[in-house]
Amino acid sequence: MKKYYYKYDEFLEDCKNLSKQIKLYNPDTLLAVARGGVTLGHFLANSLDNRRLFTINSIHYDDTKKLDTFDIFNIPNLDDASKVVIIDDIIDSGETMTEIIKVLKTKYQNIDFKVATIFYKPTAIIKADFQVKEATQWIEFFWEIDI
Repeated sequence: MKKYYYKYDEFLEDCKNLSKQIKLYNPDTLLAVARGGVTLGHFLANSLDNRRLFTINSIHYDDTKKLDTFDIFNIPNLDDASKVVIIDDIIDSGETMTEIIKVLKTKYQNIDFKVATIFYKPTAIIKADFQVKEATQWIEFFWEIDI
């Protein structure tokens, strides 16, 4: 499988691009999907000067192997939120994000949820509201490799 190494400098430029898109929406809350969306969530929270950054956990992969189950947990209290951007590093099949949104909308019917990601695949079952690049190969993110 051919892999693409995603460098910090490229990430920084993509964060600026994504931040400009999200700023127009003016969310009151950011929700990063752990683990892949946490680094991006931190950078976007700083760029947008938004201190309401929360995380949610989702497990649907074991390394590079897709699992048959979804495990979504650590759902934060969003009772006082109205416009939430869910942040992840990539929308691959879209199955995980679809399940996260389903769980969140069941608990918080009155919140407007939007999705932000750097990478997306056009074949995904969901399209991010804010996105930067099409993923054409396996992405190796610097925060996973350079540790």
